[in-house]
Amino acid sequence: PPEGSLTPRRAQAPSASQPQRNSPSCRLPLWSGPSRRGPGTRDHPPAYTALRERLLAAVVTCFKRHGAAAIDTPVLELRETLMGKYGEEAKLIYELQDQGGELLALRYDLTVPFARYLAMNKITNMKRYHIAKVYRRDNPATTRGRYREFYQCDFDIAGQFDPMIPDAECLKIVHEILSDLQLGDFLIKVNDRRILNGIFAVCGIPESKFVTACCTVDKLDKVPWEEVRGEMVGEKGLSPEAADHIGEYVQLHGGLELIERLLQDPKLSQNKLAKEGLGDMKLLFEYLTLFGITGKISFDLSLARGLDYYTGVIFEAVLLQQENEHVEEPVSVGSVAGGGRYDGLVGMFDPKGRKVPCVGVSIGIERIFSILEQRMKASGEKVRTTETQVLVATPHKHLLAARLKLISELWAAGIKAEMLYKKDPKLLKQLQYCEDTGIPLAAIVGEQELTDGVVKLRDVATRVEVDIPREKLVDEIRRRLEP
Repeated sequence: PPEGSLTPRRAQAPSASQPQRNSPSCRLPLWSGPSRRGPGTRDHPPAYTALRERLLAAVVTCFKRHGAAAIDTPVLELRETLMGKYGEEAKLIYELQDQGGELLALRYDLTVPFARYLAMNKITNMKRYHIAKVYRRDNPATTRGRYREFYQCDFDIAGQFDPMIPDAECLKIVHEILSDLQLGDFLIKVNDRRILNGIFAVCGIPESKFVTACCTVDKLDKVPWEEVRGEMVGEKGLSPEAADHIGEYVQLHGGLELIERLLQDPKLSQNKLAKEGLGDMKLLFEYLTLFGITGKISFDLSLARGLDYYTGVIFEAVLLQQENEHVEEPVSVGSVAGGGRYDGLVGMFDPKGRKVPCVGVSIGIERIFSILEQRMKASGEKVRTTETQVLVATPHKHLLAARLKLISELWAAGIKAEMLYKKDPKLLKQLQYCEDTGIPLAAIVGEQELTDGVVKLRDVATRVEVDIPREKLVDEIRRRLEP
């Protein structure tokens, strides 16, 4: 996007040609100022930020373990880059314009910018991860980790490969991350857009209504089938018979047995798209069996994922919980990851329409933050907000120079250390600071220690103190801090 001063579309004074505040076409600003609902964003205090960094580090470790390289793309994209890629979700895109009138937008996700990046740089083979903020003009629900500004953590594999091998690795990554974070029981739902389109076709739905039907089916995880059927008939213009026929399929879920049964279905087996999708789904389950993760995978025909750019396998991970001890069937408490195959997206940005097959997954890190934050509040657990390993302390007055010299030696040795910013702090206050902030060690240097050439090293948890020769202090600290 060109340089220039960027202003939200509605930040400018309204004129006769501009929509008024209550107009449906009004572009709301990201931060809407004081209101009962708030701006849909949040400040992140130290404890939250520390928890977020810990979670992001775990996610990045998994991405790197699978050989992904990090990339970054701009927050701003041309409006035309984003439009036409998200189906009904396009209404949630934040639109901007610069002073020259060029139409821009804040990125809605990290997938479309990645596809644009591949096309512009003529890249046909890449495994990448990207962690950054995205923006959606949505109704925020902060208790459920739903904001207008939030982080996405994406992993994608681009390139022409044998069927379902990259797709299986993406599902393995989701399984690894959710297992490593110990969030509780979870389920990864999988489906295929080709299977869904095949179902719509055999149910007599015209191809022009596939996308809208798909968006309606996508609501099945939030509302009962009766409401979805009502929308199909009342709003989307489908016949009651066609809707009922769709319902016979999209309420099915299972594993390999269901795939085999659908491959023998008299109608679906005659549809080319459905047959291709079911064949690839069977192959996918074979690879997932080799990975040993099919116990957490469900072939779920209600999964639709409303974005327009998906072309093949789609998947979504949800956390489960027992509603109460008398209920055997676990219930979903929210999606924490999603993704799928988008083989046609890169070609939309290539002047010659050259396609680069892609598959990827996005980890819903904000949702995970909210869940862990609620658990921490309930348990009273505290999160360390710093990584300080040692507090340099003094027990007497007029020893600031000794503290400064010692802390400088520790910093030079790569030890994470700090001290209180007072000339003559009381020792009790210094030790209390260690306990309050979780600093494990205190290096205490007084007049006697200076005379003897030692430092008193205190274990803050046990309150045991040992005199350590100054030249051996760094080695002793490192030894104690070893995991």
